[in-house]
Amino acid sequence: MKPVSWYKSLALPKNRRQYGYFMIEGKRAVDQILTYHLGSVEELLCVGDAALSPPPSTGIPVRIISEANMKSICASKTPQGIAALVRIPPDAYTSKIPEQSIPGGRILLLEHIQDPGNVGTLIRTAAAFGINGVIMSEQCADPFSPKTIQSTAGSVLSVWIRKTDEYLLMVDELKSKHGYKLIAADLDGSESYDFKGINRHILALGNEGSGLSGDTLNRCDHRIRIPIEESGAESLNVASSGAICMFILRPASVA
Repeated sequence: MKPVSWYKSLALPKNRRQYGYFMIEGKRAVDQILTYHLGSVEELLCVGDAALSPPPSTGIPVRIISEANMKSICASKTPQGIAALVRIPPDAYTSKIPEQSIPGGRILLLEHIQDPGNVGTLIRTAAAFGINGVIMSEQCADPFSPKTIQSTAGSVLSVWIRKTDEYLLMVDELKSKHGYKLIAADLDGSESYDFKGINRHILALGNEGSGLSGDTLNRCDHRIRIPIEESGAESLNVASSGAICMFILRPASVA
């Protein structure tokens, strides 16, 4: 049996990568994982039997721990009494493009987005809009960190994820070999959103302060800008911008 300190150690990125696991907490998020990604769950941790209502008939091992131990493991200040130990997908930290039938028609590219709340919200939004995968630069917040996982609300495994320094090589391969178009959210972009005929695209979102790098912008086939009223806010949060762009590029618009 693993010591409680082992679960707590998964808060550190080096330990998550070494052991291949992350923690997800809260009944709603755990239910999401159990419903859609049961095979990825290694173990459930609960404070008493009350957290298992109704008890799962999954065959997954359940470990009962004290409330104090649960608090030491969880990132939230008021844990809900249930957490899950979940396996990290094997290729998440590689630049391996999924098999041709798996990448799907829509991919999200996140470049140097450092706030875990933004990264988690963007992954959750991508899952909600049916985005197939998320490519992330190595400088992005880790997709399996406690704060990111909290923001995904259990949807982190609903898209394939690649976090790598070679993210632009992945983009190049997807463009040259698989016919994807790279579309950037950019303040200097166009407000014209006519993308009929584009069946496969990658939507690129950049750093909260500096936006997309020149290397990424130079690869773009289209740049789009969200119009903002002059009397309104100066700019939008990257998670808000990403949600709007994903809506603009939903299948009804690109078919």
